[in-house]
Amino acid sequence: MHDTSSAEGTGRPGPTAHPASAASAAGARRPSRRTVLAATATLTAALAVQGTGTARAAGRPDEKRLRALVSRMTLEEKVGQLFVMRVYGHSATDPDQADIDANLKEIGVRTAAELIEKYRVGGIIYFAWAHNTRDPQQIAGLSNGIQRASLQQPRGLPMLVATDQEHGIVCRVGKPATLFPGAMAVGAGGSTADARTLGRISGAELRAMGINQDYSPDADVNVNPANPVIGVRSFGADPDAVARMVVAEVRGYQGSGVAATAKHFPGHGDTAVDSHYGFPVITHSRELWEKLDAVPFRAAIKAGIDSIMTAHIQFPALDDSGDPATLSRPILTGILREELGYDGVVITDSLGMEGVRSKYGDDRVPVLALKAGVDQLLNPPSLDVAWNAVLNAVRTGELTEDRLDESILRILRLKARLGLFQNPYTTPADVTRTVGTPEHLKAADAIAERTTTLLVDEGGLLPLSRRTHNKVLVFGADPASPSGTTGPPTGVLAAALTELGFTATALSTGTAPSKATADKAVAAAQGVDAVVVATYNVTAGSAQKTLVERLVATGRPVIAVAVRNPYDVAQLPTVAAALATYSWTDVEVRAAARVIAGRVAPRGTLPVPVQRADDPAQTLYPIGYGLSYGRHRPDH
Repeated sequence: MHDTSSAEGTGRPGPTAHPASAASAAGARRPSRRTVLAATATLTAALAVQGTGTARAAGRPDEKRLRALVSRMTLEEKVGQLFVMRVYGHSATDPDQADIDANLKEIGVRTAAELIEKYRVGGIIYFAWAHNTRDPQQIAGLSNGIQRASLQQPRGLPMLVATDQEHGIVCRVGKPATLFPGAMAVGAGGSTADARTLGRISGAELRAMGINQDYSPDADVNVNPANPVIGVRSFGADPDAVARMVVAEVRGYQGSGVAATAKHFPGHGDTAVDSHYGFPVITHSRELWEKLDAVPFRAAIKAGIDSIMTAHIQFPALDDSGDPATLSRPILTGILREELGYDGVVITDSLGMEGVRSKYGDDRVPVLALKAGVDQLLNPPSLDVAWNAVLNAVRTGELTEDRLDESILRILRLKARLGLFQNPYTTPADVTRTVGTPEHLKAADAIAERTTTLLVDEGGLLPLSRRTHNKVLVFGADPASPSGTTGPPTGVLAAALTELGFTATALSTGTAPSKATADKAVAAAQGVDAVVVATYNVTAGSAQKTLVERLVATGRPVIAVAVRNPYDVAQLPTVAAALATYSWTDVEVRAAARVIAGRVAPRGTLPVPVQRADDPAQTLYPIGYGLSYGRHRPDH
């Protein structure tokens, strides 16, 4: 899978996997002030920015001096500045041998430092599978090593260090960093204050680890329940509500000194094809696009969004050429730049995804993206092919050096606004003081409690009584845990209920339970007072649905907890109670347990409509639907 930002999966560029060894924090040592000043001496002389601070510098970068910086760069340095690349290893200079081997195979270099020296890339993207994100102190050391390696080059520049920290099902930095509910859960909570808090805290923790660009929030309006790639990564189906949440998170992240990224322009919320593996087509009219998909992006631009990520989708109403939006000049320059007035950084989604590779070769894609209006080229399958293609395009006159300079100026403006020219480094003390603090973890738990959505509660079964329903069986799907969470969800849910005074046991039955597994679950249910089932994208003919029906037939009350899409409830009409958590991360699953136990009342409301299973043209539960425990729901 070539994903960097769009997939809820691993995002790895190939099948190679390497065992991680014990993390080393040795690289987290902060360079001395003398080292920093020496490395940045030429920059600070060439560039002055009004204001200081570890987060965003106050005032605007000095345009004249930024242009002077660009004028001194070689053509090769300019080409490199456009790329953001993956690299294996926990250290910029001393990764494990398995990671050295992977780097040699995929990039032709041994380390991040060698990557920077050879290609002069402008950014690095972190992944858990590339062993970049073992623990916060190690991440900080890697970030410092990357900055040091870049600043030590002739005419060295600070780096944009990026990752996909959407929260929910897409997270690259895990525990002990603070993990929040995902976008659809936040949409269910309905609180822009919570969304801004999420961005503020997550941004502060990322910046403390030396990560200064986050490919979040997702600004797609998810109106297709069958969307295989966005779904719960979207705040919902109401464009105005999505826009409010996007703006709130952007302000939180950017206020903490991290560049936020609205994605995936011009809108990926109505696809039935995953752009990692195919080439989706959006059939919206231009008028519908204006009313639906464009709304959150307009709001993000008005809020001063630092970067916008493109989508590898066809959108014939906006460009009938058959090209993906990533390579479309009518979309990226005509609409995004000229009509919407956006002059910030435009970054591609991963150039390794099938949606952008299906029509053109890997040597043409980066050139066409730049011609369309892109600034940053993200994670090409072969950096050597892509880098040389851009270099040759300038040498042959297909691209002008002036065109490159436009993008480099936008990138340098962003680096200057982030304060990276003053000090791109972090310290172990910054990590200790900021990442995963009790205050931050408490905030995440509180936000999660406000997102859990109660959809069915027959006969007022909930909150569940410890006196009458003390013995609980928790069974169901245990999808691979999102990065850095404990999992599996049935185990987390059972442990949380036990801590709340119930006697709960977990039985993992999977997303496609066999008859033998189902028989075991039914037998186990005979000896309990209530059954809680974690469901994961239940369909009409799924074994999950059959098992739930068999459990209901035992006479035990069954409480269904949808741990991904909230549409499961439509397939489970016989359960006594049904909740939606929108993700199976620990923070959301534990919040659901507190709701079931009555420690907190459910407050979430649906941010998407749920259609009837027998007639999808009819709405079973509309946007805004949600039950509570006999009290009026507080206004959000």
